[in-house]
Amino acid sequence: MNILKCLLVSFACLADITSHAQTSITSTDTLAAKIMMGNYNPGAFMPSVVIDHPDAISAGIRNSVSSDSLHAWLTMLRSFKTRNTGSDTLASARGIGAARRWIFSKFQQFSMNNESRLVPSYLQFDQAICSMNQHRNVFAVLPGTDTAYKGIIIIEAHMDSRCADLCDTACVAEGMEDNATGTALVVELARVMSRFAFRHTIVFVATTSEEQGLDGARAFTMYAQQHNIKIKAVLNNDVIGGIICGHTSSPPSCPGFKMIDSTQVRLFSSGGFNSFHKGLSRYIKLEYKEMQLPFVAVPMTISIMTPEDRTGRGGDHIPFRQAGFTAMRFTSANESGDANVTSGSYMDRQHTSGDSLGIDNDLDGDLDEYYVNFNYLARNTLINGNAAGMIGISPRTPDFTLTATPGNLQVNLTAETGYPTYRVGVRTTTFDWDSVYTFAGGVSSFTVPVGTTGNQIVSIASVDDKGVESMFSKELQVSVVNGFENLISQPRSIELLQNKPNPADEATMITVLVNDQVAYKDAYITIKDINGREIQRIGIKLDTGVNEIMYDHGYNMSGTYLYTLVIDGKIIESRRMVFAN
Repeated sequence: MNILKCLLVSFACLADITSHAQTSITSTDTLAAKIMMGNYNPGAFMPSVVIDHPDAISAGIRNSVSSDSLHAWLTMLRSFKTRNTGSDTLASARGIGAARRWIFSKFQQFSMNNESRLVPSYLQFDQAICSMNQHRNVFAVLPGTDTAYKGIIIIEAHMDSRCADLCDTACVAEGMEDNATGTALVVELARVMSRFAFRHTIVFVATTSEEQGLDGARAFTMYAQQHNIKIKAVLNNDVIGGIICGHTSSPPSCPGFKMIDSTQVRLFSSGGFNSFHKGLSRYIKLEYKEMQLPFVAVPMTISIMTPEDRTGRGGDHIPFRQAGFTAMRFTSANESGDANVTSGSYMDRQHTSGDSLGIDNDLDGDLDEYYVNFNYLARNTLINGNAAGMIGISPRTPDFTLTATPGNLQVNLTAETGYPTYRVGVRTTTFDWDSVYTFAGGVSSFTVPVGTTGNQIVSIASVDDKGVESMFSKELQVSVVNGFENLISQPRSIELLQNKPNPADEATMITVLVNDQVAYKDAYITIKDINGREIQRIGIKLDTGVNEIMYDHGYNMSGTYLYTLVIDGKIIESRRMVFAN
């Protein structure tokens, strides 16, 4: 959603949706709340048959996620006609109330089928939104087997839908791609994952009022902060089941009308260097590559995107990130529309009554053409479940320092030193790892060969005796010249590093490394085309360490550009970057 565009839609509803801080945030089930806080007896929720081995969990999710089930969940969500945040809460078959009660009932059913191990609840909060003062998220808690492992894992999506006017509750707003697909994914994973045993507690969440300002997600983050609930990772799913490109889409996205992409999913997350959000995206991709890719019939391409979200848009992962929790967003490669519903030329489905499950061409009551691809949605559901499952049984994350030897990097463990195996991820010019090395434990340091010059960015993970990686650690960065780490020689005070990624999509991260703080009044990055014409100037603050800015070049642009660091009018260093869309 784009809050600015949304607010421009209707001044009449502006007063209704003016943001107020959420108050009276409560879980309607006290047990669900206690479990998230870690105040419960894990033995009371232990399954009679414990399935906790990574191979069994991975295969179990792969074999259980069903495109038919997802189709059924979408069909039911469609039946409510609208899930607008301000729609009817009392009717049995229409509106947000009927939808959230149905989701709650599915969580109850899955719990009954799995020894009552899943604990459903509502998260209720007071806030004036679209003439309504009280709202509810729906969530279900799958208790972890060990309360010593603090940190819940959230799989979430927003259940609300909309038409052009944010508070129009009369229009038909099935909201199939945005975001019944994400909601169906959450419901399906609650069904599939409830029979497994995870060290960490997993919470399945359907939020409300995403379209009016990410309010449901913000209420959940506030509740977590108020009750000291540790959140280890948030996997947000929004617009995750469509494969058809619209006339418009929010870049970086699909290149042309009706183009199809059913084998790629985009992972959006905030930050660049030492971003735990980007680290979560890398972990998701690694676990899919190693645990699922050898077995799936249709391989998926997982693209780690530069920005936190599409241009001018936002989602429920953002309030979690703003609150200091690690969070990212899954979004399909193609989507129908950039949500610019105020434009007279807008012809796409997103944020209109056209965001339906499909078309009944012959008017016989059966859909003849689908906008949502159920198999594609199932593949994205598998990627989510596999990642959350591996995090759910993961060991503790280690810490480390870096030292240099000629031609190598020396990784020195400083915390969580007792694991049998460790993995070291090294990256250079992209947000994905170039290499992931595996080392036997029992030693305090590992030697990593460095085959290229330039900046090497390193993070590490511990691996337990079942072969499960922890989430990866913080990143440390070193600059290597001719096979030697720059700490051997004297580093420059200020270094302009190569942009990441390079070549780039629509956006790229430009980094300045400050080794010794210098006094200055003004610093900026200037971007010029190959002919020397200045395109943009971006101010940058130069603190000791890594300083980053994002340059958004625009989608479907290509070419070579020059970026230059200028401090107090003096050119410090220039580099080339390539856009290749």
